Amino acid sequence: MKMQMDVANPAELTAEIAEWLEAFDDVIVAEGPEQGAELLAALRHRARSAGISTRGELTTPYLNTIPKHDELPYPGDRQVERRIESLIRWNALAMVHGQNKKDAGIGGHIATYSSLATLLEVGFNHFFHATYSSQTGGDQPGDFIYFQGHASPGVYARAFLEGRFDEQRLLNFRHELRDQPGLSSYPHPWLMPDFWRFPTVSMGIGPLNAIYQARFMRYLENRNLIEKTPRKVWAFVGDGETDEVDTLGALGVASREKLDNLIFVINCNLQRLDGPVRGNKRIIDELEEVFLGAGWNVIKVIWGGGWDKLFERDHKGLLLKRMEECVDGDYQAFKAKGGAYIRKEFFGKYPELLEMVSDMTDDEIDAMTRGGHDPIKVYNAYNRAVEHTGRPTVILAKTVKGFGLASTQARNASHQEKKLTDEALAAFVKRFDLPITEEDAKHGHFYKPGLDSPEIAYLQERRQALGGYMPRREVVSIPFQAPELDYFAEWTAGSKGRAVSTTMGFVSILRHLLKDKDIGKLIVPIVPDEGRTFGLESAIRQVGIYAPEGQKYKPHDVDMLLFYREEKDGQILEEGITEAGSMASFTAAGTAYSNYRVPAIPFYMYYSMFGFQRVGDMIWAFADSRGRGFLMGGTAGRTTMLGEGLQHQDGHSHVLSSTVPTCLSYDPAYVYELAVILQDGIRRMYQQGESVFYYITMYNEDYAMPEMPEGSREGILRGIYKFKGAKKGKATVQLFGSGPILNETLRAQDILAEKYGVQADVWSVTSYTELRRDALSADRWNRLHPSEPEKTPYVVSALQGTKGPIIAASDYMKAVPDQLAPWLSTRLVTLGTDGFGRSDNREHLRRHFEVDAESIVAATLSKLARDGKFDAAKAQQALTDLGLETEKPNPASI
Repeated sequence: MKMQMDVANPAELTAEIAEWLEAFDDVIVAEGPEQGAELLAALRHRARSAGISTRGELTTPYLNTIPKHDELPYPGDRQVERRIESLIRWNALAMVHGQNKKDAGIGGHIATYSSLATLLEVGFNHFFHATYSSQTGGDQPGDFIYFQGHASPGVYARAFLEGRFDEQRLLNFRHELRDQPGLSSYPHPWLMPDFWRFPTVSMGIGPLNAIYQARFMRYLENRNLIEKTPRKVWAFVGDGETDEVDTLGALGVASREKLDNLIFVINCNLQRLDGPVRGNKRIIDELEEVFLGAGWNVIKVIWGGGWDKLFERDHKGLLLKRMEECVDGDYQAFKAKGGAYIRKEFFGKYPELLEMVSDMTDDEIDAMTRGGHDPIKVYNAYNRAVEHTGRPTVILAKTVKGFGLASTQARNASHQEKKLTDEALAAFVKRFDLPITEEDAKHGHFYKPGLDSPEIAYLQERRQALGGYMPRREVVSIPFQAPELDYFAEWTAGSKGRAVSTTMGFVSILRHLLKDKDIGKLIVPIVPDEGRTFGLESAIRQVGIYAPEGQKYKPHDVDMLLFYREEKDGQILEEGITEAGSMASFTAAGTAYSNYRVPAIPFYMYYSMFGFQRVGDMIWAFADSRGRGFLMGGTAGRTTMLGEGLQHQDGHSHVLSSTVPTCLSYDPAYVYELAVILQDGIRRMYQQGESVFYYITMYNEDYAMPEMPEGSREGILRGIYKFKGAKKGKATVQLFGSGPILNETLRAQDILAEKYGVQADVWSVTSYTELRRDALSADRWNRLHPSEPEKTPYVVSALQGTKGPIIAASDYMKAVPDQLAPWLSTRLVTLGTDGFGRSDNREHLRRHFEVDAESIVAATLSKLARDGKFDAAKAQQALTDLGLETEKPNPASI
């Protein structure tokens, strides 16, 4: 039977909708927008319950989120603030312009800060706290600001007005190797350790680190390691930077953990380095969808106050319609070409709009700013962001790249603009009403009012009210006593014949450290969803996994000894499948000694293949940040991790780690070596305060761990020591081994002695990188002091008096041992794992890469034969006897 449906009369439906809208307006007027939002949410819920599908809106009209009638009055002196901002704009411009005139090609950027100035100045004058009052009577560290790297000249120019830098310092912008102190190109804590906190100019790293910084702040608060304060993390992000996957890749972390201490300010100047960000669309619409979909609070600051009167005149919504017809490529052209063009191409499409601006001159039309250049709009957005609770906030602020630079404003080439013509400089001075003579403008002279001027007095008063200058990086003295080596006696004593892996040895040490009454609370274990791979079940039971809302469910394995335990004050950061996010947590923890005055000791455990290879840029930034901590590369080596194959087997991370100046890389074979390295690392980083960090490889191969040989500590730390001397008489060969391949070297020592009558010493090489750095340092000293007695590299001293060739084998590429070739002359023969990995067991993998004991023996005999110390025919026969295929393809190329 076909049911007949009555169709509502369109007129009646229109009247009913109007009635509902009027009722909704009454709720908003009487109760406020929050109540209106709750009402809408209830209606959507009711509709879903009734089976009615409703489309969620992830893009709102192309308008400011905060309407004019909801704006708070501006609290500061706008006229003085405008003059201050204009002076900073000028000095930033003059710094880059002047430097490129006298040193062509030195670089620097003008356009980014030109678009960002108001967004920063409102923050500096009213929101960015350098300190917060403590509940215990002292000052707590203040807000964290991740600056857009290309805007650094503006931050320097403000510091100049504050009196933190003199004029000579500005003249040394990008001149860091002169007689006077310079200014680094971008935010670099390594180069300016008292100024910058965070390196941000490598796109995407700043936003990602900001998210995990905000999360780590909550972690420290929930574990009662720092006081709770209103501290915020501000991240200033370029709209073009959002193309970088790292920028938007962790938005869900921020919303999931309700990080309302996090504020993104996206500077939507609509341009990348080479052209429009989204020429055919609107980047603000796209980002609004992304952030709303990720659960963020979104505040749009699109239009400046000059547009308000036009909106008041627009009773039909035609102005908004025209705005939403235009794409960013259009908006770029509007600002590049001026008022007459805007009148014709924007307003001219509809007669009503053209009439709307008939009483305005072209200059007045051109002067209507975008929201990111209007202090009132920016202030209200910041204020609402700071007050918002329960979610992170993003402010999408529309600006003009190169704002105020008449010759290059909003043009594709603005990012590359380094120098201005005399006419452009004069126009800039006029545009911002600067008290600078034509001659000073022509020469790009800096300008700073007297200390008693209203501008300087106001600037200083505002910073004093907000707790001091920013940015600023401080390292306070924190009493810390590292445990002595005998604290690790359980691990230096060996495993008494029991087969264990260095990974299990490390986990055992970690659990011991976590129990320590003095430093246990400072340990920050970090793992990217591989805790069980590394045997961390017992640690999970011991200290729990950090979860800001605790554990809302009953784990299925709760009746087992090692059940999965999440706690609000849990200590382990189990990050999920994200090496980038894990590295961001490692960065937050590794810099906590300066940012929070907490000497956190992070141990980041991960597949060694997915460290330097995958997040090398973040590790480099960690070094720039003067980070401290331990990168623990698990399941290391090309042949030790059997079965997993090409994508998982690491044979090159020690090559990559050697490129980072502050990274101390070690490849220990035995747990006692690991214990020595960890103890000394804690001492150097936290007791001595050295800005270094450690990369230590761990293996999943089980074997008996020997007792620590007497007198080996120095060699372990310096990089080499003799582990086992020749069995009979003087050795004629020296065998180097690292990691589990040291055991292959020991087996080779036996074969050489028993089958071929060749005596060999076996050396454990814990760090080729440290040996090379020591040798390079000695060489440099010798080169610069030709009249002094030569210094001897440690590796040369250690081998003093030894005879014969050196056969070095490791589970890494030959380039790792080859680092020592300049100091070992023709003695060195390297065996390594160059090439792609394979899926098989260790026996076959080591034979394939020619690093097993038989391959070591063959290389030794071959070298002795070449040196005339062994019969060549016997050496050739030995290769056959050892089962080696002499004509097989080179594993490095297949």
